[in-house]
Amino acid sequence: MDQEKQVTITGHCLCGDVSFDVKGNVSAVTFCHCDQCQRWHGNYAAYTGCQLQDLVFTSNDSLAWYQSSDVARRGFCSNCGSSLFWDRLGSSGIGIAAGSLVMPTGLSPAEHIFMKSCGDYYTIKDGLPQLKGDHDTGV
Repeated sequence: MDQEKQVTITGHCLCGDVSFDVKGNVSAVTFCHCDQCQRWHGNYAAYTGCQLQDLVFTSNDSLAWYQSSDVARRGFCSNCGSSLFWDRLGSSGIGIAAGSLVMPTGLSPAEHIFMKSCGDYYTIKDGLPQLKGDHDTGV
């Protein structure tokens, strides 16, 4: 992961039925503008990430997974519907929705990805790198 930071942070869904701790390195926040993230989150997504071994669930009875493509799945709370995770199958890391984390996180933004798919109703002017990418593969 690029721009990693050693942290101990907690996160949870809207209703609190899924809660977790991260103890280890997390990546800087990436903003994903792909078609799937827009539909999954209702707009572009903000993700950080960690190694699977650094993610510890304190409650996950309502954690459910949606297989969004041949290579990835998305984790959400089956009770309140909060989108929480992006998991590339077979990877040792996992993406965590930055909005699920308890503030302050101490994280920094890194970049915008898949700008080729970004919505026509907003403009990004934060000075971060904007990677075009072609993301209709459904990952």
